[in-house]
Amino acid sequence: MSSNDTSAQAGDPEHKPDSPFRHENVWRDEAPQFVLPLVVHLEKTAPPARTDALETAARAVLVMLGDERSLGEGADEGEWAQAMRDWQDARIRKVVRRARGAEWRKAAALPGITVIGKSAEVRVFPPVPLDGWPKELAKLQVSGTDLDDPEPPVEADRSRPVLWMSPDVDMSAGKAMAQAGHGAQLAWWELTDEQRTEWREAGFPLAVRTADAAHWRELTASGLPVVRDAGFTEIAPGSCTVVADHPALRR
Repeated sequence: MSSNDTSAQAGDPEHKPDSPFRHENVWRDEAPQFVLPLVVHLEKTAPPARTDALETAARAVLVMLGDERSLGEGADEGEWAQAMRDWQDARIRKVVRRARGAEWRKAAALPGITVIGKSAEVRVFPPVPLDGWPKELAKLQVSGTDLDDPEPPVEADRSRPVLWMSPDVDMSAGKAMAQAGHGAQLAWWELTDEQRTEWREAGFPLAVRTADAAHWRELTASGLPVVRDAGFTEIAPGSCTVVADHPALRR
């Protein structure tokens, strides 16, 4: 299953010259690079539905961002807070790998958080150096398996956040999971502390859906946060992949 180092931005890119999600070279490229690992539980006999895997990965990123271990400074600093700061000070990279059986059990024993969807399980780990993966995760497969939806997803409830995927970009499931995580993170950054708390306490409800062409054009011109890929894998640099449509961010 594919993964990804991607880039993204919210609003007008000209007003985000130092965005950690831009694909151009910026000062963030000089900082030590970290990656947020995500592992999807993928047994041969019972693979998760694609949309549920994307939604679960997005929630996993939000759970990590909002966890008390990821927050605070000084005497109030959580055990993962420094790693989270180091990660967010550089490029915001996420890589999705897959595991089953004993591999999943070994991954689940490492510090992290497992988020369970309807059919998907995704474990997210605190950021690690780009070249410093734990051996239990480094050996996991990145590509080779994709996912499908047994039935078309139901229409999204727009009273809740929706991560709209581009109808123009073909992505593997792992790539799309990473992109959905980027979209969720962009929405999180744009919210106030009160709005973040409300979303977290509600359990981070969200949907991931693919927009049709006309709706996609409206979304990308709406001022909502837009993910733009860095082009490290699968798709061209600067490709718009996700729009984060959170009700609190609609104008």
